[in-house]
Amino acid sequence: MSSQIALVFIFTFVIHLISTLAYSVRIAGARTGRVAVSLSLFNILILFSRTANSLQGPLLAKHVEEDILRGTTAGAVTDFRWVLFASTLATIIGGLLIPTAQRLFSTAVEAFDVYRSIPRLVLRVFTASGLEHIRQAVTVPAKENILQIRSTRRVPVTLLVANTIGAALLSVGVLASLYAGYLTPELRSTSSNLSALVNGFSTILLMIFIDPYLSVLTDDVANKRTSGAFLRKCVTLFAVTRLIGTVLAQFLLVPAAHLIALIAHLL
Repeated sequence: MSSQIALVFIFTFVIHLISTLAYSVRIAGARTGRVAVSLSLFNILILFSRTANSLQGPLLAKHVEEDILRGTTAGAVTDFRWVLFASTLATIIGGLLIPTAQRLFSTAVEAFDVYRSIPRLVLRVFTASGLEHIRQAVTVPAKENILQIRSTRRVPVTLLVANTIGAALLSVGVLASLYAGYLTPELRSTSSNLSALVNGFSTILLMIFIDPYLSVLTDDVANKRTSGAFLRKCVTLFAVTRLIGTVLAQFLLVPAAHLIALIAHLL
């Protein structure tokens, strides 16, 4: 693995770790009743994720350019599969860290009500009391939260399918468009720009189906109209289907790259 791919691996890991941990913000908002403040913290997480994403693309694009110029494209697909593996690994670790993250976010939401400043809140993390809060928040997923997946109240199957497809497309979108550059070197710029179509579709899919459902559910829990157990069940299922989506992306990589290359020729 080259140094560029190693950096892309790290940035991809960060992107998907943050995206998975973002589920815990919903639980924190429901627990504290401060949904708007939780949403602000969620937006900060997304900002970090998008910053990492903005670094991932150029690094991988440069790697593709150098391979094409050197004529060393034989192991290209392996590099891309390593990057996709980073998304799967991050989702697994992020899912295991959700209980810890939701405790930390709950504390952060309540602390923000006192400090009213994100920089001051961040600085507090590095104090003795802040580090002690982190130590106390560390926990493992409770067996009861995992077993409650079998509870009678069901999460709509369409949402779970949409989350799986959305996660798969988000994972593979940029990678497939850049890999298409190996298939059609003369149209690699066109192919790389087509990633916006894939990511745009997956983002719309998640924003239409998943985000509104979780937002309404968070409000319902905060207002005592439904149970926190059902919200935790939803978060668990969405984390699992997100994981399935990152695995599905491995199978979509090459077919998606060929499709993007074909579209680049037809434009």
